[in-house]
Amino acid sequence: MATRTDAPTRREQILKEAARLFAERGFHGVGVDEIGAAVGISGPGLYRHFPGKDAMLAELLVGISDSLLTGAKRRLAEADGAVGPGAGAGATGPEAVLDSLIEGHIDFALDDRPLITLHDRELDRLRDADRKMVRQLQRQYVELWVGVLREVYPALAEPAARSAVHSVFGLLNSTPHLGRPGRAVTAELLHRMARGAFAAVGEA
Repeated sequence: MATRTDAPTRREQILKEAARLFAERGFHGVGVDEIGAAVGISGPGLYRHFPGKDAMLAELLVGISDSLLTGAKRRLAEADGAVGPGAGAGATGPEAVLDSLIEGHIDFALDDRPLITLHDRELDRLRDADRKMVRQLQRQYVELWVGVLREVYPALAEPAARSAVHSVFGLLNSTPHLGRPGRAVTAELLHRMARGAFAAVGEA
């Protein structure tokens, strides 16, 4: 996804173009021939990589939920290492961890906008098992944020923290509807708004 710096594989190229096309024209408005043409292969050639469009959609939506959760866990693990024995002056506190989580989600929201649109429009098209997996990963992701937020604001009740996290996700995931004033400007604005929203709840 957006965190990769090496050259994408053909499979990843297919998924990227499928996400773009599905987001632009809807799942049923795109054929395998069009996806194939976008990556320079024949439509039937796609079946060497995926059994069909349904499998592409499932991999996209389950994959991004898993990627967000994995990234958040990594950020927490790095923070735990920074505050462990011998961490020294560079120790990472809850405020910095929260900032790191926000930055990670903003990276996703700015770099993978088609996936946000795709999730909003097409999640119900997944098979029950895949949809349940997406929901399970999302719940774990939310609860991870809730734990960090309550470390920053210890007086904040769990239900209020959970509501605040969902609200901030709604804010950050609004990027498909935003203009494009520049990535750095948008990222900074979203970060300040997210921290402001959390502060408004946590310091009330």
